[in-house]
Amino acid sequence: MTPRRTAQLAITAVLILGCALVLSPFFAAILFAGTVCVTTWPMYQALHRRFGRRDGLAALTMTLLLTAVLLVPMVGLAASLTDSAITLVDYVRGLIEQSDGQPPHWLKDIPLVGHDIDAYVRKLAHSQTEVRKLALEAIEPARKFALGLGGMVGQGLLQISLVLFIGFFLYRDGARIEAQLEVGAARLGGPVWGDLLHLAGSTVKAVMIGIVGTAAAQALVALMGFLVAGVPGALLLAAGVFFLSLVPVGPPLIWGGAAFWLYQQGDNGWAIFMVLWGLLAISSVDNFLKPILISRTSSLPILLIALGAFGGVLAFGFIGIFLGPTFLALGQALFTSWTVSQSADAPAAELAEAPEGRS
Repeated sequence: MTPRRTAQLAITAVLILGCALVLSPFFAAILFAGTVCVTTWPMYQALHRRFGRRDGLAALTMTLLLTAVLLVPMVGLAASLTDSAITLVDYVRGLIEQSDGQPPHWLKDIPLVGHDIDAYVRKLAHSQTEVRKLALEAIEPARKFALGLGGMVGQGLLQISLVLFIGFFLYRDGARIEAQLEVGAARLGGPVWGDLLHLAGSTVKAVMIGIVGTAAAQALVALMGFLVAGVPGALLLAAGVFFLSLVPVGPPLIWGGAAFWLYQQGDNGWAIFMVLWGLLAISSVDNFLKPILISRTSSLPILLIALGAFGGVLAFGFIGIFLGPTFLALGQALFTSWTVSQSADAPAAELAEAPEGRS
């Protein structure tokens, strides 16, 4: 290797490393913005044609639509969730401080397990002082958790704002970026890498459709339960279920709060119904619908989808929901291409060696 070539490679490596270090704090936002843009690209193209192919106007309109759909409702939900969590913790503290250690009368009325729970609580009443002490000690960590939850939601809002900001430029320059990626993939690895690039886009769309479709289904099922139980603000609560379904323990915060409100109002039967509906209907939708939706729009097996989603979250955080299945899909496609090419090369090699073997 000539000194000139060595210098070129060294400069290129330094530039790549420098760019990676500068952009590393924004990798998650950039990847998530890319995911959103890839999924909603057909909608952007329709706006682009309607606005006379003006890139900036179409990108601005698309960004404003996403802001109205994502950011504005999340701001209201974040404020409401934080206030409700703190109020709930304070209310539980008051109940514990005023408690005489005896279980509530309605506890016996719980089907199947009510009498056993009532007997267990009465057994604990013999050590009432110690139980109250432990319960009060647990309240403060719960309060800190509620405040931390509010801070986490606020941080998420800032990240969503950054995603929308980046998304505007990805929409505006998306056609040029796509062309550059295709040329770069072709120069890097030929047709195989071009196919992998298209596979990455289709997998991201499939995962996004699965997540959004599951969230919509959970919100619809939750809305039905809220309306049947007579919970006020059912539509707003269903919207909260839609957004919080992206978080593993998100929906129970909504339907659990609705069940607690029903209990406060004295509707113990409806409160039990809300808990059962949340456990058996709302939260169970995620277990079977998401893999089905993703597998119908992607060739990736359900097992790899599940492993990719869970492993991606552990490795990359929230954005790993999309990155995990995408990486596994690319790895599977690359392995399949390699094995196919190897099996195709084998007969050719045998034919080339055949004359020597016969001579």
